[in-house]
Amino acid sequence: MDMDRLERMAAIVQGHINEGRQHGAAIAVARHGEVVFDRVLGQAAPGRPATPDTLWLLYSNTKVVTAAALWLLAEDGLLRFTDTVARYIPGFAKHGKSGITIIQLLTHQGGFPDALMPAEAWGNPAAIEAAVCDFTLQWTPGTRVHYHPAAAHWVAAAVIHAITGQDHRDFIAARVLRPLGLERELFVGLPETEHHRAADMADWTPGGLVARMPECGAAHRMAGVPGGGGYATARAMALFYQGLLQHRVVSPRMLQYVTRNFTGDRVDESMGVPMHRGLGPAARGHTDGSRGLGALAHPRVFGHGGVGSSHVWGDPDSGVSFAFLSNGRQSEEDWHLARLDVLCNLVHSAIR
Repeated sequence: MDMDRLERMAAIVQGHINEGRQHGAAIAVARHGEVVFDRVLGQAAPGRPATPDTLWLLYSNTKVVTAAALWLLAEDGLLRFTDTVARYIPGFAKHGKSGITIIQLLTHQGGFPDALMPAEAWGNPAAIEAAVCDFTLQWTPGTRVHYHPAAAHWVAAAVIHAITGQDHRDFIAARVLRPLGLERELFVGLPETEHHRAADMADWTPGGLVARMPECGAAHRMAGVPGGGGYATARAMALFYQGLLQHRVVSPRMLQYVTRNFTGDRVDESMGVPMHRGLGPAARGHTDGSRGLGALAHPRVFGHGGVGSSHVWGDPDSGVSFAFLSNGRQSEEDWHLARLDVLCNLVHSAIR
């Protein structure tokens, strides 16, 4: 790796902190199983410096961690991606949802992007199942690609519970994170004893940073929102992707399958561009633009972002993984995407 380019990337992130775009950030680059670059910058919250132990809200980077639990169930012979959700949760067939497959669920083709999980159901698997069964369709499943910010992965959590009998948070910790040795640095469901390590998320506004709720509250941190509530260090996310690249989570064939492009060049109507959706992550592909992965990325690079604040990816070609996490949620989407393109391209160009 060209370390000068990585230092330049970190300096750009520090400049954004100085400009008031976020209170703090963490960056990590790993290759061949080892972290080769690790920086923690700025503050976890006003007046509280960020440290190597600070945990950053992952937002939708959590989706890949949750999806990995379903990949493991498929490798255990307990789930098929072509099966319907209703095969595992019969009540999900309500309101015309009987034909939705696991593939459609994980590729944002389910047809219920705006369905909401009531906060009172958080942490209660039975209540979560009842709520997802009551989700209603906005369009015919499979006919459109439209990002589901949270709803699809609440269904995934309910599928995990239906198959295993375990709360999705417990299953993810035991089967995905503990074998990688990441159970102290990556959480889907943050125990109360670890809340002191959590960075506070803030909205960037032209007038300054404003603390964001419910994300800064204890209930949200403990809930383990499966599509957007994980917490981690950047180091842990880079190593999680190393676990994927080195087939320590799932087999080579499974990783090839779940990172393939299931949606082609169809435009994600929420994003306005093709997202090349896999079963959890998105892939770079061959289109001109790339949302968050860097224009210079190899076509097989796969990863995910966290709304306005972060992005994480892995590169099967070079063995490099990258994690950028921050605690400033940007309202200017064009600024955020341009920022990510610059940061990611510096990492791609640092690969030797």
